[in-house]
Amino acid sequence: MAQNGNIVISTRNLAKDLPLGKTVVHALRGVDMDIYAGEIVGIVGPSGSGKSTLLGLIGGLDQPTSGTIMIDGVDISRMNEDQLTEIRNEKIGFIFQFFNLIPTLTALENVALPIQFARKPRFNPEKRAKELLEGLGLGDRMRHRPSELSGGQQQRVAIARALANDPPLLLADEPTGNLDQESGVMVLQALEDVRQRSGTTVVIVTHDHDLAQRSDRVLTLVDGQLAHSTVNA
Repeated sequence: MAQNGNIVISTRNLAKDLPLGKTVVHALRGVDMDIYAGEIVGIVGPSGSGKSTLLGLIGGLDQPTSGTIMIDGVDISRMNEDQLTEIRNEKIGFIFQFFNLIPTLTALENVALPIQFARKPRFNPEKRAKELLEGLGLGDRMRHRPSELSGGQQQRVAIARALANDPPLLLADEPTGNLDQESGVMVLQALEDVRQRSGTTVVIVTHDHDLAQRSDRVLTLVDGQLAHSTVNA
C-alpha cells in the first residue's frame, strides 16, 4: 500500500535502558521511524534486538528512557499511567501470541468487554461485538468459550476484541507464533481484510519470514537500532 502521508506512529531518538544486575542493557538506541496510516509493517530481527521493547513503548505499556513517541498525533512519551490507559483504550488494539482471552467468557463477551470499559463508549457492546465476529467469519462461534475454539479461531476473536473501540492502530506481538501454518495464514488474511475495510494501521513483531514478507514494509532491528527498512513488492 502506498504511504498516504498521514503518520500514525513517529519515534525520534527513542531509547530504552534496562537494568540487568549491576549493568545496564541498552535495549533501544536512538530509533527514528515513521509508520503511515493503512500500512501493515513487520518488525523483525534476532532475539534480543529490541522488537518487543519497541512494541511495548509504542503501545504505551512502558515509558522510554529518552526520545519521543507520537501516536496518531499525540505525544505519549511522558504521560502518566491514567493518561496511557486512556490512549491504549481509544487508539491502540493489542493482539498477543497467546490470545489472552478470558476463559470464562464467550467470544461475544470477550469482544464486548473493551467497549464496556471505555470512558465514552462509541458503540453498543453486543451489537459491535457481533458485527466484528461475523466480519471475521465467526458468526457461528460467538457463543463459544475459548476452550471450545481452535487456536486460529481464538486469535480471530482476539483480533475482534482489539478492534472493539475502532482504534487507528493494531499492535501484534508474534500473532501467528502459537498457530499452525494454515491458521497463521488465516490470521494474516484477517488482518489484511481489516486494513482493507477500515484503513487500520497494523504493526507486527514476528519471527515468521512469510508473515513479514506479506507486510507492506519490513523494519529490521539489530542491537536496538533500526538497521533496514524494506518495502515489499
